[in-house]
Amino acid sequence: MLQRIQTVFLFLLALAMGIALANPIWEKSGANPSDMARLTALEYSEKVGVTTNVSPVWYLGLLILAVVVLSIFAITQYRNRLRQSMICAVNALLMTGVMGVVLYTTLYKGKEFGNPADQGNFLFGFYSIIAALVMNTLANRAIRRDERKVRESERFR
Repeated sequence: MLQRIQTVFLFLLALAMGIALANPIWEKSGANPSDMARLTALEYSEKVGVTTNVSPVWYLGLLILAVVVLSIFAITQYRNRLRQSMICAVNALLMTGVMGVVLYTTLYKGKEFGNPADQGNFLFGFYSIIAALVMNTLANRAIRRDERKVRESERFR
């Protein structure tokens, strides 16, 4: 029963990170209504008038893709709960890196664009990263609970 729960949490984690990979994470309006700064999983772009400056952020997309691949791999490791728990720990570290890159880009690079007092708006991609962090925590908790129940049942034999 619990194996299904952790599988669902890991699948939702992969889905949430896939959503973060496909959707914009942050945007900020500039001094003019047409000026816009935007962060996606693959690029940070600043549009001022008719010119657009694009900085690649491929490492953010790579981190997100690594989390997706690891969570799908963790689903297949349901017979080895210790390995599954280790994969969830690595996923937590990678997602911390994702959040670090996103916050650095939005708080430091994005602050220079337009009004420095305005932080910009976090979009659906950012909130899906937070949902993935929660799903990873819940999956790890379900894995530990499942392992504890298996050990208790072995003790009674």
